[in-house]
Amino acid sequence: MKTGFKRLAACAAGLMLSTGALAQAAPAAEKKEAASAAAPAVPNRSVTKHVGTFNGQKISYTAITGETFLPGADGKPRAAIFATSYIKDGKDPNRPVTFLFNGGPGSGSVWLHMGAFGPVRVAIPSDARDDGAPPYPLVANPDSLLDVTDIVFIDPVGTGFSYAMPGVDPQEFWGVTQDAKSVAQFIRLWLHENGRWNSPKYLGGESYGTTRSAAVLNQLEGQYNDVALNGVILISTVLDFGAGADTQGNEIGYALNIPSMAATALYHGKASHPGGAAGISADARAWAAGPYLAALLKGNALGADERAIVRKDLSRFTGLSEAFLDRADLRVTPARFYKELLRDRGLTVGRLDSRYTGKDFDSAGSEPDNDPSFYGIDGGYTAAINHYARATLGYKTDRSYVTIGGVRNWDWRLNEGRDSDTYMNVAPYISRALRENSGLKIFVGQGYYDFATPFFAAEYALTRADFDRSRIKFEYYDSGHMMYVRDEDRAKLSRDVRAFIKSR
Repeated sequence: MKTGFKRLAACAAGLMLSTGALAQAAPAAEKKEAASAAAPAVPNRSVTKHVGTFNGQKISYTAITGETFLPGADGKPRAAIFATSYIKDGKDPNRPVTFLFNGGPGSGSVWLHMGAFGPVRVAIPSDARDDGAPPYPLVANPDSLLDVTDIVFIDPVGTGFSYAMPGVDPQEFWGVTQDAKSVAQFIRLWLHENGRWNSPKYLGGESYGTTRSAAVLNQLEGQYNDVALNGVILISTVLDFGAGADTQGNEIGYALNIPSMAATALYHGKASHPGGAAGISADARAWAAGPYLAALLKGNALGADERAIVRKDLSRFTGLSEAFLDRADLRVTPARFYKELLRDRGLTVGRLDSRYTGKDFDSAGSEPDNDPSFYGIDGGYTAAINHYARATLGYKTDRSYVTIGGVRNWDWRLNEGRDSDTYMNVAPYISRALRENSGLKIFVGQGYYDFATPFFAAEYALTRADFDRSRIKFEYYDSGHMMYVRDEDRAKLSRDVRAFIKSR
């Protein structure tokens, strides 16, 4: 009986103990949840191992895919920059590293990553045909630069998988200088995290990415605690927005487009020249910078005889009729050219790459409905980066990759509006860096059929009196803005950039 009472008491005691433990456990669990909620976020990353053959060399490398947090003055993260780093195994602190991005502004690095220099690329038609519907082949890219440099593909805030932290206005990062500061901050953090402060360093971008390159160069080298670079790689360059503006009253802009129009007219059989694209471009350059620009600058003082001579030559170079050129007052905007050149065939030509052609709703308009050289490639690249990042690189996220168009209300004022910016030109950042860094060199790659960033405009920006011509290397390609979509030009671009990096 006593034993039964003891057992009953023990059971009661046990029940009381359990109840007390639960009473203590509830606040403990709440505290744990609160502590977990207050714990700082951790960058989302994936690390994978790979082997590939690049320029004939077998390379084992590590891919680090994911976020780097950019802290504010209070040390708290204000943005997450998504990047993919390809690092050759062996931890060589003196191996070159190249930081690459695209442009927009608002474009992710997918184009250079999956089209030109990444270890895997998307295979779309090389001959200016539409990329059609999926599946799009993902193939090994022997033209990647991993034999000579580690590569970091950067997606600025608002592009790719990058984003501003909750409660942070992304507008803080959306401007020429604001964006450059954030990318420069990322580069400094990457160098610290990977122990690469004394490595040879290269910076490169495409399209607005060349604008960004100049602005980031200024942030890295224009400070007292500067990060010196060995080279800047400019692909499809736009630096002097004033000279290149397609706007009424800017006469030099018309002249800067003439060589691109001449190459395009030749490609589509509307002009002739024994020297091909390079030959007609050279002649068009000389004519546009001489007789044509002189005539435009005369304005309404241009005489009838001289006008007739200029109109005839303009027709010869552009493939447009003298009647149309007369109605256009000898001034043809690119948009009108896209529509007019092949109007008799019911086709328009592309802006990013004028080898591409498209069909509009009708043939009566003065400008195209859309750009066939963009909708001809965008499906393949979008599918490729989303599949590759998740399936091959193992990156897990619910976010959608923003290929382009991820920002708005871009602040085009230099120095965040503290200087006079009526003429937007970042080329002086490069000339200053060349003067202050004797080891810096510049590579410029331009496509003949690119109207987004015409090659003559790039030449104009980088051949002013304050530039050292001996340290700037120009290369040209028989394609457009994304010259790497053409197989022959992707291989040439790879050879040219590889030689540029090795030339140090």
